[in-house]
Order: sequence, then C-alpha cells, then structure tokens
Amino acid sequence: MKALVPAVAVWGRTAPSHSITAVMITDDQHTIVTGSQEGQICLWDLSSDLQISSKEILFGHTASVTCLAKARE
Repeated sequence: MKALVPAVAVWGRTAPSHSITAVMITDDQHTIVTGSQEGQICLWDLSSDLQISSKEILFGHTASVTCLAKARE
C-alpha cells in the first residue's frame, strides 16, 4: 500500500507567471516536476517538512508540456 502524500502548493503567496499543465513527483518523493503551457519543465526540491524550493528550469520545448513520465532505468 502506498503512503498518502498531503497536498502542497508549488508556489508561495503569489502564483507563478507560467501555467502549470503537468505535475509528477519522483518515487523517492524528494523532487516535484512540473510542465508548463509555455514549454518549460521545472524541477522542485521537496523537503520532509513539505517545504518546496526551485531547483532547475529546463527550456527548449516549442509547445506546451502536457504530460510527464519517468524513464526506465
């Protein structure tokens, strides 16, 4: 049985300027990945006390990121 993860906001007091269209959390539950309508992929660190901080932003897609999936090992 999988553990439940409480809902958290990916931003602080104001929403980001980009439109999030896809969300994925890694198996270890330490990284959140978001895709945006503007074609960006953002990586976020998620601490054990549910504090979120930006890690990396990836550019290069020319269309909206509407789906995220992890690659096989």
